[in-house]
Amino acid sequence: MNTAGPSEATAPRGLELTPFRGLRYDPDRVGSLAAVTSPPYDVVVRPDGLHHLQDADPYNIVRLILPQAATPAARNEQAAGTLSRWLSEGVLRADPEPALYVYEQRHGDGMLQRGLIGALRVSEPSEGVVLPHEDVMPHIVADRAALMRATHANLEPLLLTYRGGGAAAEAVDRAAARPPLLSTTTEDGYSHRLWAITDPAETARVQQDLSRRQALIADGHHRWATYLRLRAEHPEPGPWDHGLVLLVDTARYPLRVRAIHRLLSGLPVAEALAALDGHFRVRSLDVELSQALDILADAACAGNAFLLAGDGAFHLVDRPDPALLARTVPADRPQAWRTLDATVLHATLLDCIWGIPEDDPARIAYIHDTAATVRKAERDGGTAVLLHPVREEVVRDLARQGVTMPRKSTSFGPKPASGLVLRALDA
Repeated sequence: MNTAGPSEATAPRGLELTPFRGLRYDPDRVGSLAAVTSPPYDVVVRPDGLHHLQDADPYNIVRLILPQAATPAARNEQAAGTLSRWLSEGVLRADPEPALYVYEQRHGDGMLQRGLIGALRVSEPSEGVVLPHEDVMPHIVADRAALMRATHANLEPLLLTYRGGGAAAEAVDRAAARPPLLSTTTEDGYSHRLWAITDPAETARVQQDLSRRQALIADGHHRWATYLRLRAEHPEPGPWDHGLVLLVDTARYPLRVRAIHRLLSGLPVAEALAALDGHFRVRSLDVELSQALDILADAACAGNAFLLAGDGAFHLVDRPDPALLARTVPADRPQAWRTLDATVLHATLLDCIWGIPEDDPARIAYIHDTAATVRKAERDGGTAVLLHPVREEVVRDLARQGVTMPRKSTSFGPKPASGLVLRALDA
């Protein structure tokens, strides 16, 4: 049965995924495949994490996706030189024939994710084929574009989801029944396996199925915007018309959607709570973090709810004053957007009550790890604001309406590891 929604079924052009000759590490030239991989560039944000990856192996992919030099131009020149050297030395080798790659991530906690890595035709949001759900920051797009120009490569896939359950998903599982091209386990406990689909008939079945689908950008909005920019710079048909992606069918392999928490510097918890008096209900919880998150989940079912932490306790903030929301939340968006916790957090709490701009890196940080957010707030004397995650279907429905989520509203995962397969644009 075709489970595609109306928009997917009627789109004049759907997803167009093309095989490519992947660049992969020669296992005989590196210490281990796990040691040369990295999380995506925007997850490796702390210097200690970057140095750890650099020290793991001299060929770690982080030397390409986050080169270290004094200026942006020098960084990009360094990355291009490093990639050229690794290719000439045979550290990275192109596979003998074009393929769609099946990628599997598995964890001992029961998580299993499989998807297809390929070169996807780049399309504008107005085409309704690839749907963004977050805005992007121009300086990051400019940075990624400069790196891709210099290296002439897509160095890591972004993560897209679609709802299918058809021939493409069946091809993924058939491939996964064979011995893999590579298999490794990274230090986070995830095992990674890769297969190649090279049979023309199988590839055609996958492409036919995907041609009726649309996808949601789960992770990698800045890289997709970079693909769009670079395609516009190269109007003639060519390799810039496509970008490297991982496509996951969440009808078969649902992703985990986690919240991204906020760390507010210079705002002690006592001051944050005092400012909420008369605007929200506040209850202090004498429980552990796991119990506090369960209480937050229950409260979020009834309306907007947040956990504040940083003073050694947890404080549930819920039941906002409807009149306050009417004054602070923009009325020109769908109801589903106006009632998002992230919307109320930014429009009401940050902008109106606490007076903290969402784009001020000195005042607000976005952190995925819940316990780490709490620890840092306690150490620095700030306030941690913990959120409950948004459901994938809410994100997808808003994206289909052309409505973007507030910044850093969701974290889809697991994210694909960087370094398992790259795409050279001049292959």
